[in-house]
Amino acid sequence: MSDSTRPAPLKALAGFGVTFGGIFTESITEEYPEVKRPPAPRYHGRHQLNRHPDGLEKCVGCELCAWACPADAIYVEGADNTETERYSVGERYGRVYQINYLRCIGCGLCIEACPTRALTMTSEYELADNNRADLIYEKDQLLAPLEPEMTAPPHAMVPGATDEDYYQGRVRP
Repeated sequence: MSDSTRPAPLKALAGFGVTFGGIFTESITEEYPEVKRPPAPRYHGRHQLNRHPDGLEKCVGCELCAWACPADAIYVEGADNTETERYSVGERYGRVYQINYLRCIGCGLCIEACPTRALTMTSEYELADNNRADLIYEKDQLLAPLEPEMTAPPHAMVPGATDEDYYQGRVRP
């Protein structure tokens, strides 16, 4: 008997048979909220603003990351360092730094544009929220945490160290 000549109740039973047969097969669903699998090694997740080993910020407020972003998701406002208030090694620092994750497409062009390697991407992938305003990350949310040997800026550069020493990684706290 073909499908077109089969009575309607038998068609419904055939559909239920497929559903009933699925009950006894092993589930292939991932248990995401309870079991978090690590992402691939080169996964582009949440951004991070890095620090030098003494705690000064690597971001010099050049705004190249914002210019490179095709989605216009990054906003940077630079300010000048002073001798009494130094936040980064260069003449300037990123006073305001925002990334709008509602717009970010995760392409990584901002990472490539950064001349000081201040901006990198972590493997953190949980960026969902029920409030749109909470998906605009501010500088304090993006900065790498201070390690125990680091001092929170503003503070002076390591005595005797030059900008070049910082950029080449020769400075230790």
